[in-house]
Amino acid sequence: MASRASTDTATGRSGRRRRRWLLPAVLLLAWLVLSGIAGPYSGKLSEVQSNDNSQFLPSDAESQRVAELSAGFSDTQAFPGYLLLESDTPLTQQQLTDFGAFAAAVPDIAVPVAGAPARQVSDFLVPGPIPVVPSEDGEAALALVSFDSSELSATLSDGSSPIVAAIDQIRDAAKDLDGSLSGSGLTIYTAGPAATIADLVSAFGGIDGTLLLVAGIAVLLILLVVYRSPVLPFFVLLTAGFALTTASLLVYLLADAGIVTLDGQGQGILSILVVGAATDYSLLLVARYREELRGHDDRYDAMRRAWRQTLEPVAASAATVILGVLCLLLADIGPTRGLGPVAAVGIASAFVAALTFLPAILVLPGRSTGGEHGRWMFWPGVPHVGSQGAEATGIWAKVAGLVGRRPVAVGVVSVLALLVLAAFAPTLPSSGVSQSDTFRDRVQSVVGGEALARHFPAGSGSPTLVVAPQDELSAVTSAIQGADGVAAVTPTVDQATGGPKVVDGLVQLQVTLTDPADSPTAEDAVAALRSDLDGVSDQALVGGTTAQALDARDYATADRDRIIPAILLVVFVVLALLLRSLVAPLLLILANVLSFAATLGAAALVFNHVLDLPGGDPTVPLYAFVFLVALGIDYSIFLMTRVREESLLRGTRPGVLHGLAVTGGVITSAGIVLAATFAALGVLPILFLLQIAFLVAFGVLLDTFVVRSLVVPALVYLTGKKVWWPHPMSRREEPAPAADDLLLAH
Repeated sequence: MASRASTDTATGRSGRRRRRWLLPAVLLLAWLVLSGIAGPYSGKLSEVQSNDNSQFLPSDAESQRVAELSAGFSDTQAFPGYLLLESDTPLTQQQLTDFGAFAAAVPDIAVPVAGAPARQVSDFLVPGPIPVVPSEDGEAALALVSFDSSELSATLSDGSSPIVAAIDQIRDAAKDLDGSLSGSGLTIYTAGPAATIADLVSAFGGIDGTLLLVAGIAVLLILLVVYRSPVLPFFVLLTAGFALTTASLLVYLLADAGIVTLDGQGQGILSILVVGAATDYSLLLVARYREELRGHDDRYDAMRRAWRQTLEPVAASAATVILGVLCLLLADIGPTRGLGPVAAVGIASAFVAALTFLPAILVLPGRSTGGEHGRWMFWPGVPHVGSQGAEATGIWAKVAGLVGRRPVAVGVVSVLALLVLAAFAPTLPSSGVSQSDTFRDRVQSVVGGEALARHFPAGSGSPTLVVAPQDELSAVTSAIQGADGVAAVTPTVDQATGGPKVVDGLVQLQVTLTDPADSPTAEDAVAALRSDLDGVSDQALVGGTTAQALDARDYATADRDRIIPAILLVVFVVLALLLRSLVAPLLLILANVLSFAATLGAAALVFNHVLDLPGGDPTVPLYAFVFLVALGIDYSIFLMTRVREESLLRGTRPGVLHGLAVTGGVITSAGIVLAATFAALGVLPILFLLQIAFLVAFGVLLDTFVVRSLVVPALVYLTGKKVWWPHPMSRREEPAPAADDLLLAH
């Protein structure tokens, strides 16, 4: 009987072991299948990008209303570009003739399409001649090339943009002409808004490969230092890779269906966000698993407990970020609004991968050097049962001891340091930059714009459009001619009558500005022109590319002022539900807002006095706030959930110190990883991404090493059990400190 009982017991254990294997095996198989399906979509996101500023504004924007009305003055809505011939000396008649012939032949240039018959540039242009206009100094000639604006959102059969493909072919043809023109010192530029779009797409070309390579190397090196293991870092990177392929598939489907707007910047942020978040969540799970392996011989029991203890803080962190970025749906600017669901999909994918794929692969069978199952991936630092972690004697135990001995000094000094940096925040440039300044490289559209300004009014090639009532044409024209920053104004002509063209009682005027059409000074001139025309006619509207940029700047500022309070409210509610407190969330938010202000101040010093950047877009502070507050609060969540857990056992003040000592290493590692991944954005030649890279990387490190490590623990320690108000924890009698608590505090 005893033998049968022992046999049954052994059989039962064997059955349980087999059942334990079932769920991890199913999860791994499911992820492998999903990865096989989703993998190709990582390289296809560029096919569903939209980089046309005119598509980003709401329909009630004045420039959008002008675009709708202007459609009546032409069969096809134009999107401007131009060819510019520049010489060191006055152009000869032969050179002008050759350039004119080239301009006339531009529509016939072939545009190859992979896997389909070649197209011609004329397929993407507004019908009509391409006139050549010599400059007054005789050293340049300008040819306007007007693209069909509907082609901005179109794609060729090979997934490429027709305007980008056409610009590339025009530039290649111009190189050949450049060499055949007689004389020396001749250069042909292809520039204007259409060429800027082509340069933007080129700048974002291969964005995933470049970013992932840089971020992957940085993360791998950091994980090798953190884990001191040759195996475990690759498990974490594999988790991040699966999360990214899943996110790419979902975002592609959403963008392809027109549900979200994805631009090049959003695609870059998605890659970095997913890799950083998935790595952070993985670090937290692995740290808790290693901690539990010291107390459990069975790896399944250790993982079950680690997973349960990790689920709440990671879920709260993911929910905070997801709800925070979804506040971007309140934005009027298309890319800002589109980034909300794109980032939310990325965070959700990171959360699911870290809490399903990684646990499954961590319990793979194997035998460590110590003979214990399920610990081989930690080799050589295998966590044996009964071994002690670094939280008792490591550097974070010393930091916790400092907070316990000197909470007032630590809190005051840390807060004062943040306030000093925050004092420089108002000097951060965020009033906008010219479109040419968005590039950190000397791309052709930028160089061509500078060349244009040397020989023509800088606004040539990208006219500002004014639509006004016919009976007010004279008064409106006079007001425009008398406005500052205006070089010339001409009405759109009716080819049949030779007079101004009238559509539904309206006329259209083309205004050439003295400043480059993509510059902040041109935007200011348009704003002043609108104000002047309001005094002449309440029906006169100002549009065009410069007006679109001005509207985008104004709407971006309004978005920032509306979204930041919404994010703060969402974060407060999530923290209140998580911590069952109103005081603790308030302290955490105040600390993170102060950290954000200090980050802006540090960025202002670096951007203005070290990098000497030309300015900043109004969306930069908004994006920085979204990621710093939503992501920065993660580390406070990781800390405070552990502090709450420890406080239930030890009391609030000992719980603060023990929670800081235990979580210090993993949270610091997570912060360094996230900072390194966002810093990878700085390798792309776009000013906006450089500024975001610095702001988020610096801000995350500030949150990690100062706010979460010093400010928050000191404030909570000084507040004591009242930090949990109105939860009953704030009124209960605190337990007597244990021996290890006294040791940690002293």
